[in-house]
Amino acid sequence: MPGKLYGVGVGPGDPELITIKAARVIAAADVIAYHSARHGRSIARGIAAAHLRAEQIEEALVYPVTTETTDHPGGYQGAIDAFYTEAAARLATHLEAGRDVVVLAEGDPLFYGSYMHMHKRLADRYETEVVPGVTSISAAAAALGQPLVERDEILTVLPGTLPRAELARRLADTDSAAILKLGRTFGTVRGAISDAGRLDGARYVERATMAGERTADLVDVEPGSVPYFAIALVPGSVAASVPARYPEPTTGAGEVVVIGTGPAGRDWLTPQTAAALAAADDLVGYGPYLARVAPNPRQTRHASDNRVEAQRAAHALDLAASGRRVAVVSGGDPGVFAMAAAVLEVAAQPKYLDVPVRVLPGVTAALAVAASVGAPLGHDHAVISLSDRLKPWDVVAERLVAMARADLAIAIYNPRSSARPWQVGAARDLLLEHRSPETPVVVGRDVGGSGERITVTTLAELDPEQVDMRTLLIIGSSTTRVVQRGGQATVFTPRHYER
Repeated sequence: MPGKLYGVGVGPGDPELITIKAARVIAAADVIAYHSARHGRSIARGIAAAHLRAEQIEEALVYPVTTETTDHPGGYQGAIDAFYTEAAARLATHLEAGRDVVVLAEGDPLFYGSYMHMHKRLADRYETEVVPGVTSISAAAAALGQPLVERDEILTVLPGTLPRAELARRLADTDSAAILKLGRTFGTVRGAISDAGRLDGARYVERATMAGERTADLVDVEPGSVPYFAIALVPGSVAASVPARYPEPTTGAGEVVVIGTGPAGRDWLTPQTAAALAAADDLVGYGPYLARVAPNPRQTRHASDNRVEAQRAAHALDLAASGRRVAVVSGGDPGVFAMAAAVLEVAAQPKYLDVPVRVLPGVTAALAVAASVGAPLGHDHAVISLSDRLKPWDVVAERLVAMARADLAIAIYNPRSSARPWQVGAARDLLLEHRSPETPVVVGRDVGGSGERITVTTLAELDPEQVDMRTLLIIGSSTTRVVQRGGQATVFTPRHYER
């Protein structure tokens, strides 16, 4: 017997605004599905998190595009339609297997919600139920403490994506209006409200019921600060007789979250990391790593040189001590030759012991380079940095020899810089004293970035001139193998070991 499809509204943001029925249906479902952009962060899932069970199957329905361009032959709409068709097919597989599927939706599932696209494609084939939710419009009116309409007044709901002239015409023809989908459209929306002669009474609500909720007169809002989750409200004349309230934005206690962006752009971010970045008030980090994070006018960036880790950590902790939410941004994984250790070392000082610090993992360069050729780190392996800035070279050399004697695959970070171009050759020569000249070596540069270059060579043929600071080396063990597959080298280290 096929499963049942549920479209469940989880409300505007505050988890306490989930209905009792929604909570019950979410907790009982076999499969939980939710939409997100490519960063993987789902607001709907975050709202519903307290009602999820560990054994539930999760289906993340990740949009292939949001506002960027696409090379899909059908253009933007073609890419989106193909995505909805593929997503519906994935959910249909569960339904055919008899599993009940819940599709989470912010607000109400059938009010500008992504769920409706699944509903249109599946409701004619499977039993379906929609669980309504509190809309963002209701939440925004509550945040203002001001009614939208009274008695015979008419409320019009408009998307901010309409042309300015069309918005102005509709605003002039109604008593009260709610305009959704702001963000990039805010300038057009404000212009249309002004054209309609309604700017003086227009209100603004950002992230209603969420952390960081903000209310204001719309005329006072800076366009560059407006997120997508914001609403413009134009109350009717009767309703507007009740003054709006503008409480101070609420902020939680300060904290430092140390995150890793992975080896390159946003495709390497985990949903957990993306959520922490989105919630931050301040971003602290080495300039090139901060550049990987999309700009947000609400946030303050504190870029610094790569050689001032302790100062950077102290600055982040001072900001958090003042009540700010701070993300310290590292490349790769923050715990692998990166900022987590530096932050925790400074945080151990007595004056910072009460400042919360969290570390969120990221995809580290060793794993990215290894995956690009197969699984050279598939068995026991070691990780080392060749940099002698924080430890002497004789220690580096001793550890390289120990790793070679132990027959471990070795991932080498920070192999070469302009100040120490000789170390790659020296490390190669040390390893050749204990490893076969034919030992496989992977040279991975800028994996995931525009300058990605992967070379598979041998220890004897390793050319230091191919290596720079953006390169990671993987030196195989005695069991590491190279197999040509489809004209490309696949490198792996078997999990069994025979001496």
